[in-house]
Amino acid sequence: MKISKKQTKIVTIGGGTGSFVVLSGLKQHQGVDLTAVVAMTDDGGSTGLLRDEYGVLPPGDIRQCLVALSEADRPMRDLFNFRFNRGGLKGHNFGNIFISTLEQLGGDFGEALKISGDVLKVKGRVLPVTLDKVKLVAQLNNGKKLVGEHELTSYQLVSKFGLKKLSLDKKVKANPEARRAIKEADIIVVGPGNFYSSIIPNFLTPNITRAVKNSKAKKVFVCNLMNKFGHTDDFAVSDFIREFGRLVDKNIFDFVIANNKKPPEKLLKKYMDEGRPVLVDEIGVPTPKLLQYDLLSEKLFRPAKGDKLGSQRTLIRHSPDKLAKAILDLWKKS
Repeated sequence: MKISKKQTKIVTIGGGTGSFVVLSGLKQHQGVDLTAVVAMTDDGGSTGLLRDEYGVLPPGDIRQCLVALSEADRPMRDLFNFRFNRGGLKGHNFGNIFISTLEQLGGDFGEALKISGDVLKVKGRVLPVTLDKVKLVAQLNNGKKLVGEHELTSYQLVSKFGLKKLSLDKKVKANPEARRAIKEADIIVVGPGNFYSSIIPNFLTPNITRAVKNSKAKKVFVCNLMNKFGHTDDFAVSDFIREFGRLVDKNIFDFVIANNKKPPEKLLKKYMDEGRPVLVDEIGVPTPKLLQYDLLSEKLFRPAKGDKLGSQRTLIRHSPDKLAKAILDLWKKS
């Protein structure tokens, strides 16, 4: 099937880093209408400090998606990504402060995002999955409870004890705009990103899973390149699909896109303490259909100075261009 002259509506669902990669690649193509639906459970680093001190909604992942879709000049995009590395603002990101300040001034997070989008000349939309303040709660099989995304992300014994359940700390409402975008989408792309703390939380928001299932869109899961140490140790592609089914729903995805190129040894050595590559194996069921590509970026990501979460950032990442081509190739042929 060929892409018609009307724009192809693509909705990404995830967190900051993974969605940034997907959106950065897709933005370069004509004929696409992009919307990012973003988890609102982030509470680490600059975002966590702003949440704790000012009671604002988490701006960090949202800001990354805004920058990814920005058509502003490079200095403006760099400004929103700028992280202070000394003084009282050490660790804070300018874009996070900007968005949170607008929310404080107007009392409306949605309006703050619209203004930020105008400043950055955003091509597309960035929508919080919920506009309610919420925290992620993880219950392990040994009875331990981890409250907050940062606490979960930092805990390196999840694999050892096993994750029993993920939930939100209170009832929230899904953002109506996010639900509408999902309903109207032609393609829904879930991932890549931190599986337990950035991807799954979106689907813990009431009615989001149902909206995705009921959408007529092609549903695509983009599998991570690397496993997260202490969380998804030794996971293969089939393990991600099985775990998504256990925590969310077994019958959502039509396709799984996975990388089949092994990262160079020099990159693996630098990443040795963080995790190992995700093994590409047979999923074992007709649906979702497994599609394999070389999706590896040749560049090693380097955290910014002053980034308090720098040690937790994924160093080996997807190539935005390769991933975008894989998604659009899937759409053309389906």
